[in-house]
Amino acid sequence: MKQLITIALILATIFASTFVVIKATGILTIDDVRTWLTMAAEINPIYVALAVIILLFSDLFIAVPNLTICILSGYFLGWLGGGLASTAGMMLAGIVGYWICWAIGPKILLKIYKDQNKLTEMQHIFSEHSASIILMCRALPILPEVVACLAGANKMSFFRFMVYYSISTIPYSFIAAYAGSKSSLANPTPAILAAIGISLTLWFSWFIFLRRNYPKSDQKPI
Repeated sequence: MKQLITIALILATIFASTFVVIKATGILTIDDVRTWLTMAAEINPIYVALAVIILLFSDLFIAVPNLTICILSGYFLGWLGGGLASTAGMMLAGIVGYWICWAIGPKILLKIYKDQNKLTEMQHIFSEHSASIILMCRALPILPEVVACLAGANKMSFFRFMVYYSISTIPYSFIAAYAGSKSSLANPTPAILAAIGISLTLWFSWFIFLRRNYPKSDQKPI
């Protein structure tokens, strides 16, 4: 398990660095996203959907606030349109990340962790726990992209990846979009409650998973 966690943390650090750069430079803020979507809504709702898809897809390369964008998509497009646009953007990011790492992932893994035996062990562990890991990948920012990359790099069946990734993504998208559709500037309570509820549920699930599958006997220096 420690090999898998090591590589996941390194990949997460790479993705997180984009968030640090964005925050430090102010290139992309929540206010910017809200302004862009408002402008798009004034022109045509289709542009809002396209903006949501592009923003969520770009999360594969730069860290963006997924949950906030999903909620805003519901606010501007309604629960159905927002849910569909959010699902499309996040699924596209996962699929592209999977195939990129399917092609070049093994080379990256060998650079990160040069022990072939340990990599083989990591692949076995990921195969054993892949369903649980993917189903809970929305628990933390950046984790969905890391999981998609690990799935591709470890040659996980694309069909299995799509099934589990869809289960983790579609309900998430529509719950957030529905909350956004029921919210307003005067009454943001549904969006706030949804954000808290989704986050706490996924965080607790992830905590339980780690407690059950990362025993103390495995917690040794890497």
